[in-house]
Amino acid sequence: MSTGRESKPTDEESDANLGSGLAIGIGLGVAIGIATDDLALWLPMGVALGVAVGVGMGTR
Repeated sequence: MSTGRESKPTDEESDANLGSGLAIGIGLGVAIGIATDDLALWLPMGVALGVAVGVGMGTR
């Protein structure tokens, strides 16, 4: 039974989640950018998606 209180992640866990999300986003952005020959578009898109994923992983 839930008490209604959710534990917040520590600063170290949040940093790890953000770093993991950035790594995933940059990797995907570079891969798609190379495949489509438009790295200048997909690298920042990957960073933005990576930050979103990292923050999303930290709010669980």
